[in-house]
Amino acid sequence: MDAYFWRPREIESNTSLLLRVHDDSLDPPRSTLRPSFRDEVLLENLLTSSQLPVPLESSEDSVENKRRRPLLRYNRAAARRRRLPKPKNQPQVLSSETIYQGKVFAIRRDNVVEPQGVQATREIVTHPGSVVVLPVFADGRILLIRQYRYVAGQFLWELVAGRRDEGENFVQGALRELEEETGYRAEKLTQIMDVFPSPGFLAENMVIFVAEGLTKGKARPEEDEKITPRIVTLREAEDWISTGKIRDAKTVAGILFYSTFLAGRGGKRSTAAKRVPKSSARKPRSRK
Repeated sequence: MDAYFWRPREIESNTSLLLRVHDDSLDPPRSTLRPSFRDEVLLENLLTSSQLPVPLESSEDSVENKRRRPLLRYNRAAARRRRLPKPKNQPQVLSSETIYQGKVFAIRRDNVVEPQGVQATREIVTHPGSVVVLPVFADGRILLIRQYRYVAGQFLWELVAGRRDEGENFVQGALRELEEETGYRAEKLTQIMDVFPSPGFLAENMVIFVAEGLTKGKARPEEDEKITPRIVTLREAEDWISTGKIRDAKTVAGILFYSTFLAGRGGKRSTAAKRVPKSSARKPRSRK
């Protein structure tokens, strides 16, 4: 299927996105569409009205800038399949008050009547949402980071992640966090998950991306961040999960999703992963 390339206006200094948008007239009939985890991200979740696409051939762009822009592929038909249905009944909010306002989150108390008729008081931690990035190198290895988590009381191995800043969308936040925590810049960014880490009381969704086409730069961590990066094979990361060395939930979800649905279906699995030698493989029994 042919595609057309467009570029949104500058998102921030030295950063913009290269979109691959399929023409509606080229989409196959709905009956022939098959769900695929390689389908790409919903466009309206990524761009605001001030960042509408303009032709790639804009004279203001140099060839070098075009070459360095991250690639974000968008499939219109896939987006229609991914769009979640709106609930038929919405909760009725009887009263709402903010009982705590902090720098990172706030706490709100709502008195509501939920769609199934239950009246309840819900205390909610409000949050702008987070981004999670799984950096994948050309040989299939991935990048993890290690840092101390005071709440957990221990050092944790994690994927790159962080809170979405005010005024930025999830793609912008993912690119920023990747560069700040590791120094890497990505040419291609693919959304693979959008999950609720604790929907019982936390109004936060985490959007998980796979970053590819990585270029090394200088990390710019925040003052309270002491981060140790490490490149591992996908098999090593799976072993760390199975043995409990990786305990961070978003990291477990992101790695296992990628390993299960992407790495074995056209994705990259590390060429450095350990393989069983042919000589040690079990030979079939000969029939007499």
